Amino acid sequence: MHIEPFVVEQWMNAHETTATWNLAETCVHSLTLGELLDLGGDVDGVVRRLRETWLGYGDIVGSPRLRAAIAALYGERITPDHVLTAHGAIGANFLALYALVQPGSTVVSILPTYQQLYSVPESLGADVHMVRLREQDGYLPDVEAIRAAADERTSLIILNNPNNPTGALIDEPTLREIVEVAREHDAWLFCDEVYRMLEHGPGTTAPSVADLYEKGVSSGSMSKSYSLAGLRTGWVAGPGDVIRRCLEVRDYTTISGGVLDDALAAVALEHIDAVLERNLAIVRGNLARVDEWMAREPRLRYVRPRAGTTALVRYEFDVPSAAFCQGMFDFNGAFVVPGVAFGEERSFRLGYACAPDVLEGGLAAISEYLRTLEG
Repeated sequence: MHIEPFVVEQWMNAHETTATWNLAETCVHSLTLGELLDLGGDVDGVVRRLRETWLGYGDIVGSPRLRAAIAALYGERITPDHVLTAHGAIGANFLALYALVQPGSTVVSILPTYQQLYSVPESLGADVHMVRLREQDGYLPDVEAIRAAADERTSLIILNNPNNPTGALIDEPTLREIVEVAREHDAWLFCDEVYRMLEHGPGTTAPSVADLYEKGVSSGSMSKSYSLAGLRTGWVAGPGDVIRRCLEVRDYTTISGGVLDDALAAVALEHIDAVLERNLAIVRGNLARVDEWMAREPRLRYVRPRAGTTALVRYEFDVPSAAFCQGMFDFNGAFVVPGVAFGEERSFRLGYACAPDVLEGGLAAISEYLRTLEG
């Protein structure tokens, strides 16, 4: 078994702790414990329950309380019994892919996307057919290209919605068309949905594939949309047989999640309206700042994100993206992710969901570096 180096994570590992201006981060500006408790509105009650928490192994599949709160994010098809918690979305994705990928089968995946979604299936012996998302299409998948990439051995189609790194959002009609392609092949449809609920236009939240298709499987996380990456809590949602298979795989990697993580994640999801009100204000306000900055930089362009926390910014300089980003980091500590990590040269991924002062300083630092390339 061979797995490709995880380029984006290796880049983050090498630089994020020493960056001056971290615009590579993909989580909405993280909450403190105190802020979470204040949003919950019952500080004394939550603290009392936490003090009484027994610090042994927790519920193996996730507490009933947390799984009920996660299930409430979906429609009637998903009940608490159709949810399994995991170590972040990265753990949830691994469990789902291990459960769904059949060695020797064909897997259809999009590009650009999070590398885990195609490198793990490749490592498990699947023949991965990539469907490229194009700038001129707003980075939305071409349904006919997905259909053409599928063959008689196709057992799984993989999406990422909203998309990392582009911020593209697949709407319900297109999702339903992709469901029909999966149904034609009796294939599973798996979607990494960690940025769901962070749509920039009110009323534009896309449905989960777990709600649209009897063989739809979704992953989610407390990290991105809910600003709680430190809880390391994610989940898989889908049909019962997939959840059982994921649990069989999970026995080899995780006994249970942390009981304090579980309890605090439940608090956040039980007060989801307050959390999302805060976070949508951050991402929408910050994206407006990015729009203004992009308008002042004629050698940069992007397809404006419709959701999530990241944008794929293209530049008009004859410099490979790794050299561009490393040169900028060395020059003034401005930190973004090179587009080569997503198979997109002459570009970089910009994370804009950080604290507004960090975003302002980081954008100014990028501009400062661009002036050196021009001069």
